[in-house]
Amino acid sequence: MAEGLRERKKRQTRQYISDVATGLFLERGFDAVTVAEVADAADVSVNTVYNYFPAKEDLFLDRSRGVVDRMSRWVRGREPGESAAAAVLRELRDEVEAVSPRVGLMDGYSDFMRVVHAAPSLRSRLWAIQQEVHDHLTGTLREETGAGADDPLPDLIAGQIGWVHQTVMAGIGRRMLAGGTPAGVSRDMLGVLDDIEGLLSEKVLNYAVRDA
Repeated sequence: MAEGLRERKKRQTRQYISDVATGLFLERGFDAVTVAEVADAADVSVNTVYNYFPAKEDLFLDRSRGVVDRMSRWVRGREPGESAAAAVLRELRDEVEAVSPRVGLMDGYSDFMRVVHAAPSLRSRLWAIQQEVHDHLTGTLREETGAGADDPLPDLIAGQIGWVHQTVMAGIGRRMLAGGTPAGVSRDMLGVLDDIEGLLSEKVLNYAVRDA
């Protein structure tokens, strides 16, 4: 369905407010900037900011909405004969090999990470997002395997797959903060992905294999 004029204007306003806020946070730090200052810089009211972003942290972590179900989408889209973990490993390898900004392989990502590291509330929000990701993936694995509510495996496997994703993202963040280039960090992380796969048990690697 084509996007209507009203929806497009709302999306553009939301993006503009987020961009203005991000610029301020990168320049001055997250805790040093108030929502009122963001509203003033974006030439909107404080109420308008909160209409689009329920919390201040949402202004900086605006793209987190697409992260919550990312691994679930990868699992649902796994190929015939491919397991849930294998699908996530494959997708991550593709992103890393492509030097994709979606996994932080871009100039300026170190500035983003510095803001996060300096703000306890942002770190707490990222932890909360990780819990959402885990819960979402657990539900997806139950649906995909037909596991009952009392079966612990979907939750346990989701934890293992989540560890894979978190390890890769944390590794990219550390290397970019240390001054690495996107291309150089990409090469490093491809080797890390091989190591990660070697650490996963056969039970994890063979869970939720799609019928050929």
